[in-house]
Amino acid sequence: MQGEKGNENESAGEEKEDYTSWSQEKLIERVTLLENELKTKNLRLTTPKPEQKSSKKPRAERTFDPSKYSTRLIALKLAYLGKRYNGFECQKSVTPLPTIEEELWKAFNKGRLIFPNITNPLQPGEVNWEGCEYSKCGRTDKGVSAFGQVIGIRVRSNRPLGKRKEKKVTDGVGEVGMGEDPSLGAEVELDGGFNTYARNNSIEMASPALAPSRLPEQEGPTPELGLSDPDFEEALNFDPVADEIPYCSLLNRLLPPDIRILAWCPAPPQDFSARFSCRERQYRYFFTQPAFMPTPTQLELPNQKGQAPLEGKMRDGWLDIDKMREAAKLFEGDHDFRNFCKVDPGKQITNFERRIFFSDIQEVDDSTSGLAFVNDAALASESVPQSGNPRIYTFTLHGSAFLWHQVRHMVAILFLVGQGLEKPSIISELLDVEKNPGRPIYEMATDTPLVLWNCVFPREDDPERKDAIQWHYVGDDTGTGDYKYGTAGIMDELWKVWRERKIDEMLAGTLLNVVAQQGLDAGELTLTRKKGSRSQKVFDGGDMPRLQGIYTPVMKKLKMDSVDVINERYAVRKGFENSADMKLQGFRRLNNPGAVGDTPVVDDVDE
Repeated sequence: MQGEKGNENESAGEEKEDYTSWSQEKLIERVTLLENELKTKNLRLTTPKPEQKSSKKPRAERTFDPSKYSTRLIALKLAYLGKRYNGFECQKSVTPLPTIEEELWKAFNKGRLIFPNITNPLQPGEVNWEGCEYSKCGRTDKGVSAFGQVIGIRVRSNRPLGKRKEKKVTDGVGEVGMGEDPSLGAEVELDGGFNTYARNNSIEMASPALAPSRLPEQEGPTPELGLSDPDFEEALNFDPVADEIPYCSLLNRLLPPDIRILAWCPAPPQDFSARFSCRERQYRYFFTQPAFMPTPTQLELPNQKGQAPLEGKMRDGWLDIDKMREAAKLFEGDHDFRNFCKVDPGKQITNFERRIFFSDIQEVDDSTSGLAFVNDAALASESVPQSGNPRIYTFTLHGSAFLWHQVRHMVAILFLVGQGLEKPSIISELLDVEKNPGRPIYEMATDTPLVLWNCVFPREDDPERKDAIQWHYVGDDTGTGDYKYGTAGIMDELWKVWRERKIDEMLAGTLLNVVAQQGLDAGELTLTRKKGSRSQKVFDGGDMPRLQGIYTPVMKKLKMDSVDVINERYAVRKGFENSADMKLQGFRRLNNPGAVGDTPVVDDVDE
């Protein structure tokens, strides 16, 4: 036993090295050996296992040849909630938020519906609609929404191309066309078809022109269309709706959920332009009644010294809807709206006359919430019915076209009238540009509640201005109902967007009610000492009113220079002799880009 124990101790001593007697060279050699052993051990632990070979063949990237596809011009009606976007139109400079056009550009490229000459459709780069016959109806600003925006665009089509090249022909009413101008065909071939121009040997539908009196006269007789031509049999048997790419459904899968394609038109009129064919644009601006939180009567601060109470002034938070209606009606007709817009001297606009077909304040049905506490006598206004509040109203406006920020300037003045800070006659004073050539400096209304509601494209001889575009709404075409109400259909996506916001509204409203019902009633609250004096609250459509101290009437505010002076000063600052010279140089550059240096392009139409 003792011998065995001795052997164990001896072996243990052999395993434990005594490094005290080792030389420095030997120690370094030993450390190097141990480090190499450690590296080898770590490599064995971290070496990945060989991948198992898949039985599936690798997916080959499909070569896409755009020249093999026909194209067609279509119109699209879309809606979007503008709060997350920097407006509709893509800007040359970087914007803090994306624009609607940028999202459309990415979706059209990802779906291979347009063919710009780019490397990667998933990262298409800067927006460039060249070759797409692209047009847009309204250029909504940052934060503004639209429920009836319209664009026109040439896109890829499923219709087969004809077998031989023909010159473009059209029947008597412009309903079918075949082929294309040879010059365009050459351009298609030069860049490999990476554009969306109309193809040679293509057939395309079009509706009669909206304004036939403006169409250029056709030279020579219309060539006959051979409907029995075997080279075009497959193309002619194509159903332009049932056999076509489901444009709305495809784009809705690629766009953010707060941008939705609502409808498409398979055969826009011959002379269709989403911008210039539109003869009526309809806007709605939403607001609540009360506009902001009222203060109980006994807690209101006194007026400032020297501030006389305004005749007809409403209690803070409440609006006089009848006075607003009276003022809104004064907008109807043909007027010069230079005092209801923002002047852009870069465009040198001199014509500010616009036609308003309809202007009114309308209550939105079934939009009352559960905030019943605002009907309490301590908070309610005597001139407003003390039941059913808060209510939702809209300023509804139909017009031929609109200037920059025109609607928001118009509604800002209406809110001043509604608060009793201005009389309805202020509208007539501001429309009198001979008496008031310079706009008073007042704040326009906020952007979020404004909606481009609809765009109307009537025929030129229709006095009732009925929309002549034949829209196919999502789900209406035979067998496509699931595009509207099916899984991941447009209603599913919009329900998700609505419910998220509805829950936020419900929780915020419930919290308001909970706090209002806690403790004493609003009429029983007291204030020991009323410190300070009242600052006028001015409603501008936002969530909270602006504090303005003593209110200054609009016609007593500082006034801007007249439009002519603003345009002239801008032109001189840009190096031109005067405003007329800037217009001339701008139009020269527009017609001949190489003729002038860095002079601006002048746009004589501003919506």
